[in-house]
Amino acid sequence: MTGVTSIDRAFQAATARLKAATRIMALTGAGVSAESGVPTFRGPEGLWRQFRAEDLATPEAFERDPRLVWEWYASRRERLAPLLPNRAHAALAALEGRVPGFLLATQNVDGLHAAAGSRALVELHGSLWRLRCVGECGQAREDRRVPLPELPPRCACGGLLRPDVVWFGESLDAGAVSRAFGAAESAEVVLVIGTSSLVFPAAALPQAARARGAFVVEVNPEKTPLSALADVSLRGRAAELLPALLEAAA
Repeated sequence: MTGVTSIDRAFQAATARLKAATRIMALTGAGVSAESGVPTFRGPEGLWRQFRAEDLATPEAFERDPRLVWEWYASRRERLAPLLPNRAHAALAALEGRVPGFLLATQNVDGLHAAAGSRALVELHGSLWRLRCVGECGQAREDRRVPLPELPPRCACGGLLRPDVVWFGESLDAGAVSRAFGAAESAEVVLVIGTSSLVFPAAALPQAARARGAFVVEVNPEKTPLSALADVSLRGRAAELLPALLEAAA
């Protein structure tokens, strides 16, 4: 007769906490999107192997050569355009519908959470599908055209448009950070999915939640710096584990 394993107990503990919670925060990273085919930030991209992301994703690079920066971002947009949300994205969108106090904070810029239907969403690092004017008006708007009609694109006011993402050397939007930390500090359960928990300030969200007594559940194929802090660490792919976990907690 097969006994209950430690993996079973961890899954059951996470399920019980999720079922009872009315305030849940989720934090996602690249591991969620990788299962939809999104290449990692530093992955090989043909022509772009000769450039470092850190040399292109900066305000200085954009000021120096906006067309080169935009050629790189245009290639990323073209690779992302045909990709679809996976079962992990869909599970989180469904969870939002049944938990009154829910917030999803993502480090991803691919827009797949929004495409899956998530609305209680904070995109900490911005979105590749939103363009922001660096000219006088400073307005941001969604633009999903692929390819863009001109590079670099221009705003109606005449100013250059840039990808509305957080570049190296820039601070995250203060409002987005405040909203995420507010949710973390009031959450009963925090789900940390597909992130290495190395990039701050996002990596501090589970820590802030844990300090206030939240139950932290990590879903990741590998051990991370967060694993020692988490109450439960579930090893596996988010698109498989997360739907099963949330379905069991429904």
